[in-house]
Amino acid sequence: MESPRQKKIATLLQQEIAQMLQGSVRKEGVANLLISVTKVSVTVDLSISKIYLSLFPQEKAIEVLEAIQSNSFQVKHDLAKLLKNQLRKIPELIFYLDDSLDYIEKIDNALQAKSDPIKNPDELISRKKK
Repeated sequence: MESPRQKKIATLLQQEIAQMLQGSVRKEGVANLLISVTKVSVTVDLSISKIYLSLFPQEKAIEVLEAIQSNSFQVKHDLAKLLKNQLRKIPELIFYLDDSLDYIEKIDNALQAKSDPIKNPDELISRKKK
């Protein structure tokens, strides 16, 4: 259960990081890349924040995530400048790839499939023998 303080900090970080990342993508002139911050969670002691990013197109996701992770110190520094009047200490930023949209798409595709895995469990990919 998150405290109200954790929720406020998470919301603030989510808004600012989203603006920073989208602004840097526009400034660099990168075309066909969409970055959104889907969720931010902050630990109880407010020292670590986990930031979940959704990246489109999916082919570039890992490459972009690695670039963001390698520059996380710069993101933290820029956040400190922006939020100096609101937060004393910026939490450590840990970036993760949010693959919930892919998971939802797989479920949707499975539901729309013609075969019924309940009636024919042998048709499941995980059940096929290699």
